[in-house]
Amino acid sequence: MRFSRRHLVSMGLGALGVAAAARLARAEAYPSRPVDLIVPYAPGGTTDTIARLVGVSLQERLAQPFIVESRAGAGTNVGAEAVVRSAPDGYALLMFDPSAAINATLYDKLNFNFMRDMAPIVCIYRTPLVIVTKPSVPAQSLRELVAYAKANPSKINMASAGIGSSSHLAGELFGEMAGVAMTHIPYRGGGPAIAALLTGEVNVFFSPVAIAIAHIEAGKMRALAVTGAARSPVLPQLPTAAEVAPGYEASYWIGLGAPKATAVDVLDRLNTDTSTILAASTIRTRFAKLGGATVGGTRGDFERLVADETGKWAKLIRSANIKTQ
Repeated sequence: MRFSRRHLVSMGLGALGVAAAARLARAEAYPSRPVDLIVPYAPGGTTDTIARLVGVSLQERLAQPFIVESRAGAGTNVGAEAVVRSAPDGYALLMFDPSAAINATLYDKLNFNFMRDMAPIVCIYRTPLVIVTKPSVPAQSLRELVAYAKANPSKINMASAGIGSSSHLAGELFGEMAGVAMTHIPYRGGGPAIAALLTGEVNVFFSPVAIAIAHIEAGKMRALAVTGAARSPVLPQLPTAAEVAPGYEASYWIGLGAPKATAVDVLDRLNTDTSTILAASTIRTRFAKLGGATVGGTRGDFERLVADETGKWAKLIRSANIKTQ
């Protein structure tokens, strides 16, 4: 059978239209099956809690299950690598925090490069840390703590949630910028670090607000300052650490990521739907009870944050010669 040139062109255009429609249908169909939401920590922590809150809301909005799965190990690298190595189809997502930015320099040999292999989708949650001491420490303010530490070199023991954790690096950065030396005592998580402060094993802890606030309100520990760029609405009476060490800022954030090669349509949809969820008053209220706030914004906004944090912590890790054990 012979076809005219016009007929062939028409058939070609029709095929292109069918292909475009198929691509559009695929994008509109996402998600068409359950989505795995990987948390690189054991269940029960802040990241896990945030993942479950957001996962339920995404499930309601997108009519597919968002299944929170714990992949703990190697300072969050196990979970991150699991997502990096997964198919770039939007069905395996990572809920990650500053550890991703820190680990890029802290670990000498990783099987992936986070900035190269992961696509940041949206920043979900952000909170400052709160600098707390045991009441017996003779310092009523952060300025007095700095003066005491300078007058008593190496007598301040600083707890952390582990080597390379946000609490560790926030403390190291403050010490460097304020010109004080603190002896670092790592623990296996924020809970044990708080317990050590309460029992007097250590003097100071740069703590997540959520796990410290009840003890602060009960008078069991003294809050001196928050580490964010602005005062915290949860602890509005506290100054920022930058008032003592100008330019200082260290906050804890949580965001969503996917393998780098994931289709832009899928990434954009996840960004839009998650940002919409974050605008809901119920989510904002729940996050406030965890000591933080919703963020949202564009994919570019979050990518810049991750890049800035990666550079910031790389500089500190090298200057302070921080090593994993």
